[in-house]
Amino acid sequence: MRRVLIGLFALAAFLVVARVTWAQDGGPVTDDEVNRVAKQLYCPVCENIPLDVCPTQACTQWRATIREKLVAGWSEQQIKDYFAAQYGERVLAAPTSDGFTVLVWIIPPIAVIAGAVGLWAFMRRAVQSAPTAASTPSDGEAEIDPYLARLEQELERRR
Repeated sequence: MRRVLIGLFALAAFLVVARVTWAQDGGPVTDDEVNRVAKQLYCPVCENIPLDVCPTQACTQWRATIREKLVAGWSEQQIKDYFAAQYGERVLAAPTSDGFTVLVWIIPPIAVIAGAVGLWAFMRRAVQSAPTAASTPSDGEAEIDPYLARLEQELERRR
């Protein structure tokens, strides 16, 4: 009975060591690899702070989770999908480009182009409706503005 227990213990120890060794086929995961994935995610707790530079304890734990997933052989996309499933798409640095979120990519350029065309049309109309030259009316040609007439009278009296 004692030999069986020792054999089972040895087998369990072997499997634990083998599991760790198999998971680390590519070598140890570096901080750069973790940060490459973390840059593509935003902190779910803080606003507008990438996960790779967020100083909170929660982000430290999430970076540890990224490290564990990389050690387990997960791809960057699988890790991003995992975080998006856990915390929503707001954690992704770049929104997905399918479905309703396509509008996030399409509307801003369309708005800029429409604004430029509108400004061009406005400026064109403003230039066309502006008087081409200021002409002075000759005697009897047009009625003089009452203010100008009074000014002329005042000037004549002072001479």
